[in-house]
Amino acid sequence: MLEVENQFKRRFGFPPTHVIRAPGRLELLGNHTDYNEGLVLSVAVDRWVDMAVTPRTDGKVELISSAFAQPEIFPANELKRNPATPWTDYVKGVLDQLRRRGVHFKGFSAAVHGTITIGAGMSSSAALEVATALAVRHMFPYSLAEAGLATPPNRDRQGRLPPLSRSDRLLIAKLCRAAENEFVGVKSGLLDQISCLFGKAGNAMEIDFKFLTVELAPLAGEALVVCDSGVPHSLARGGYNELREQSDAAAKALGVKFLRSVDVPMLMANKAKLTPRQYECAYHVVSEIQRVVFATRALREGDHAQFGQYMFQSHESSRDLLKNSTPELDLLVDLARKHSSCLGARLTGGGFGGATINLVVHHEAPDFMAYMAREYEKSTGRKMEPKLCQIVDGPE
Repeated sequence: MLEVENQFKRRFGFPPTHVIRAPGRLELLGNHTDYNEGLVLSVAVDRWVDMAVTPRTDGKVELISSAFAQPEIFPANELKRNPATPWTDYVKGVLDQLRRRGVHFKGFSAAVHGTITIGAGMSSSAALEVATALAVRHMFPYSLAEAGLATPPNRDRQGRLPPLSRSDRLLIAKLCRAAENEFVGVKSGLLDQISCLFGKAGNAMEIDFKFLTVELAPLAGEALVVCDSGVPHSLARGGYNELREQSDAAAKALGVKFLRSVDVPMLMANKAKLTPRQYECAYHVVSEIQRVVFATRALREGDHAQFGQYMFQSHESSRDLLKNSTPELDLLVDLARKHSSCLGARLTGGGFGGATINLVVHHEAPDFMAYMAREYEKSTGRKMEPKLCQIVDGPE
């Protein structure tokens, strides 16, 4: 976190009082199932958003980022979107949700530095939201409850706050999701925020979005390699909201609240009630939820080869039914499938660009990465640097 501290000192002339680190995430399996109350397998990984902060006395918030040249300063009680600095919407959205819940905070200075590739589908936005919520908690301690606020936490003799409880993590995830839905305008589910906050080193998280539970499944002994297609996605501009609308419409036509309540035989028996596009989206969601169940069992049995097959199947379903893949993502999966060390590959995240995730035999990861970089450039003329990711814990 040295870089963000240096960035802060260069801008403001003194060291920050708090530095927060929030990880990115990779979706192993469960594409677009979270907002359907389905199941997802995900991991938190060693790509980060770091935020260095210090309270200030003039009631203003000043934000700078190493990724964007344009800083912004605004009164803490005037939270408005600024087209010149769209990255700050994620910070402002969190502040807006905190204010709505009765959290009292004043102005502060903040520097942001990230190692998550923006637009690659690794949830840089959710990591920024979580970092903001935790930064405010460290400066102006608060605890959330379902109805608003709970008793604020006390600092120990070293000035540290108690670790986040499961309830704390879940309520902060919901707050950050609301920020993205209501301020930014993306109708996302809770996947990104829960993955960031509940990450556990060496384990995949099976997240149940109907009951909001997180169960762990061991994932060790193989390598996770991310291949960025170089096609950035923007969920606010892309087809994410359209896919959600299709899923919601399909559920309504089938007489259920969410597609989690539908199985394949029920869906096929009621196909006539749906438009062709609704049926495609629903079939993907319903079958993808089943894949997560089977894939979690494979992980717990140590059958990584079978798990990889579910990854390939997931990509094919996203490509053919959801239609949220791109030619570049399809090429990356096809190339990966041809390498003997690759157990599975698929697009990760919302789609419409971004990256693929690849499960690779650990000791063969360097050869796989060199092969992918070489073949992708040969096919597209575009350089691509695969990234080896480690599974990490969520923030405290």
